[in-house]
Amino acid sequence: MQKGNIGVTTENIFPVIKKFLYSDHEIFLREMVSNAVDATQKMKTLAENGDFKGELGDLTVRISVDEKAGTITISDRGIGMTEEEIDKYINQIAFSGVNDFLEKYKDNANNIIGHFGLGFYSSFMVSKKVEIITRSYREGAKAVKWSCDGSPAYEIDDAERDGRGSDIVLHIDDDCKEFLDKHKLQGLLDKYCKFMPVPIAFGKKTEWKDGKQVDTDEDNIINSVEPLWTKAPSTLKDDDYKQFYRTLYPMQDEPLFWIHLNVDYPFNLTGILYFPRIKSNIDLQRNKIQLYCNQVFVTDQVEGIVPEFLTLLHGVIDSPDIPLNVSRSYLQSDRDVKKISTYITKKVADRLQGIFKEDRKAYEEKWDDLKLFINYGMLSEESFYDRAKDFALFKDTEGKHFTFDEYRTLIKDNQTDKDGQLIYLYATNKEEQYSYIEAARAKGYSVLLLDGQLDVPAISMLEQKFEKSRFTRVDGDVTDRLITKDDAKKTELEADEADNLSSVFSSQLPKLDKAEIYVEVQAMGEQAQPVVITQSEYMRRMKDISRFQSGMGFYAQMPDSYSMVLNSDHPLIKKVLADCDNATAEALKPIVSELKGQQARLAAIHKSQGKKKPEEITQEEKDDLANTEKAVGEQRDKKKAVLADYAKGNSIVHQLIDLALLQNGMLKGAALDAFLKRSVDLIKVKD
Repeated sequence: MQKGNIGVTTENIFPVIKKFLYSDHEIFLREMVSNAVDATQKMKTLAENGDFKGELGDLTVRISVDEKAGTITISDRGIGMTEEEIDKYINQIAFSGVNDFLEKYKDNANNIIGHFGLGFYSSFMVSKKVEIITRSYREGAKAVKWSCDGSPAYEIDDAERDGRGSDIVLHIDDDCKEFLDKHKLQGLLDKYCKFMPVPIAFGKKTEWKDGKQVDTDEDNIINSVEPLWTKAPSTLKDDDYKQFYRTLYPMQDEPLFWIHLNVDYPFNLTGILYFPRIKSNIDLQRNKIQLYCNQVFVTDQVEGIVPEFLTLLHGVIDSPDIPLNVSRSYLQSDRDVKKISTYITKKVADRLQGIFKEDRKAYEEKWDDLKLFINYGMLSEESFYDRAKDFALFKDTEGKHFTFDEYRTLIKDNQTDKDGQLIYLYATNKEEQYSYIEAARAKGYSVLLLDGQLDVPAISMLEQKFEKSRFTRVDGDVTDRLITKDDAKKTELEADEADNLSSVFSSQLPKLDKAEIYVEVQAMGEQAQPVVITQSEYMRRMKDISRFQSGMGFYAQMPDSYSMVLNSDHPLIKKVLADCDNATAEALKPIVSELKGQQARLAAIHKSQGKKKPEEITQEEKDDLANTEKAVGEQRDKKKAVLADYAKGNSIVHQLIDLALLQNGMLKGAALDAFLKRSVDLIKVKD
């Protein structure tokens, strides 16, 4: 029996491995199985090169668990090891100066795993003792057993083993007993070893017999040794790709299409990327790309490894140029990985361009699913916008699709305002904004449908890219002011009449949570609606964008700001004004007279004091100004009270307000109930 200490310069290496070096304990199984697969692959290579003349036989790697003994065993029939090789590869951890290593990598120790042959030592993350029973393929080799209890001390002794290969026996630590659960192990094998290139068996397949599941004689092979991405695209059919997608994502809808990656210069890369159906909710779609190194699973956290917008794709990337045992921060800074990222972006853009050119109709049919992905790409990657602008589409409210250039040509004659700005009108909900859409179309305008999750941020980006262009939501203003061709038509009402009309309606507006409504009067023609509610394009867009950009949260806290526009040309508005004049003339006469007198006095005071420096104004003059301003305010309040008292009993005012609110989904609760009852009362039943 040989005894000794593992060749490290400090006894702290095992606690480091167990608690610090590997951030995720479950990868011990990946490391152990990977080693077994490597040993098996080397055996196959020796046979192919004629360096091994014997029978390869069954090369299956086998994993077994013994809950009573508390062990997990990984067995292979690979090249095995002699006692000298154990001493070289196991006892001598292949780096010098553990203390130097700890200091250098204390913040991110995962960076060195794999570069220093530490994969085997991941077993000590979960084990209180590890045994290796191994026999080299070399002729006349004897079996040996190596054991270590997690300290630098180890033992090597003679052993018995039929045939070449290695058994790694992990005596699982008391605080890691969950890894002895068969279902847990099955899940880890499925995650990390599903596509390794050597058959991996975990127990036996079961069948239902005599009312229970019983083992059969057939091995339970958990992996596919030749996954689809390793095969030549020319040998595959669409159904093969769809079936593989179902294997990767059993609960997902069928993908739109896919890209088969296969490149060997200037780096090695294979894989299949699928375009999923994404209509909303980006976050649910992330982290579906699985990153592999030689068919060994590395991670599905690919942000920074591929461009952010590509994290919406699903599928597999496999490259031997991606180190297996490194952290994501290492991957994100690795030059080869950055080259891979650039290559994938180009392949994705080329694929989309190709589909668009080959079958535009089919491309348009998929547009609603593609739009979120393409918008995300254009927003996050300048280089992707330069490619995507030729195959990105607009869809109008009639369901027709246009490229950016096609749509500009369509609207430039009719939707250019008096300042030379091209106005892109859009709706975000065809049903809710129906009447606004119809009013715009009646004037010959085209309206885009931008109802996607990233459409609002995208239009802000497009306004910067397009020359002299602006996007305006179709309910952002009354139709005549959406695209100003000349000076807006002015109301023929006197200022006092417009002021009275505004007061009548504003006095009856409901108190809305986090919303403010301002009333204005505008001549819009007899055929237009009597009352229209609009919302500022700028404020609404800022609030929408604040959901995506940090640092803009204050916009989200601001109340929504609406304008209620009264159409002074409409007969109902004229009737309200005439009725108001008749009902309030006597009450308002002395108030208006006094108000005008006080306003004239206030104007004279401002004129007089405007000629003086602040220090020349006496206290008496300051008091006179304050008293006059107060008097004006009091008379205005009296005027508003008279108008509000009139408006309170005017059912037409209430009905028009409620209709405008109802059109915008803002009439709810008690106010909606009152509207319904009033509507019934207004319907006269004729005999």
